[in-house]
Amino acid sequence: QVQLRESGGGLVQAGGSLRLSCAASVRTASYYAMGWFRQAPGKEREFVATINWSGSNTHYIDSVKVRFTISRNNAENTVYLQMDSLKPDDTAVYYCAARAYRGTGYTSREDEYPNWGQGTQVTVSS
Repeated sequence: QVQLRESGGGLVQAGGSLRLSCAASVRTASYYAMGWFRQAPGKEREFVATINWSGSNTHYIDSVKVRFTISRNNAENTVYLQMDSLKPDDTAVYYCAARAYRGTGYTSREDEYPNWGQGTQVTVSS
């Protein structure tokens, strides 16, 4: 079981930036593919981005491509989501998720990630 803790959320104006962090409780974080999901008020949780165990392969939902960047530092057991050019539609609770996988593929399915953080609120004002 991996414990995940997100941080870095907050209130920002449209066009601004935030960097979310997700700290993993295990030293073997490099064995896990990581993902970011979000849930806006009144909507279902949706996939945002994922990164494979080595950081060599990333994948994004179309609406955040170019604006968001997922990265990881395995030495620090941390995954990041750099969010630039934020829009009010990006307002949501953002969740970090992990799955034990060392391949080069990816998945955007929630049920493929057994480990989840508590989430961090991101609010973008217009």
